[in-house]
Amino acid sequence: MQILISILIGFIALIHVYILWFEMFAWETKGRKVFKSFPKELFAPTKSMAANQGLYNGFLAAGLIWSLLITDDIWQSYVALFFLACVAIAGIYGALTVERKILFVQTIPAVITILLILIF
Repeated sequence: MQILISILIGFIALIHVYILWFEMFAWETKGRKVFKSFPKELFAPTKSMAANQGLYNGFLAAGLIWSLLITDDIWQSYVALFFLACVAIAGIYGALTVERKILFVQTIPAVITILLILIF
C-alpha cells in the first residue's frame, strides 16, 4: 500500500508542477485553455498574479516531493499529511471561488491519499 500512496503523492506533486508551469510561464496561452470561463481580456493584466499563484503551487509540489525523500516513516507521513491537507484546503477554496473542477483535480486526490495514509 505504501507504493500506491507514494505514487499518488508523486501524481499530486506533478499536478502542482504543471500548475506552476502554466500559471508562471504560460498564463496567456495554456491558462486560457484551462480557465475557459475567465474573461480573455483579463489574462494579460493578471499575469503577475497568476505567477504568484504558480509559485505557491510550486511550494506545494516541493513539499510533497520532499515527503517522498524522507526515510523515517512517521516523519514522512506527517510531512505528506501536512502538504496534502494544504492541497485539499486550497482545492476547496479554489472550487468555491474560481472553478468547480478544481475540487476534482486537487481536493479529491489529496483527500483519498490522506485517507490511505491514515488507514494504512
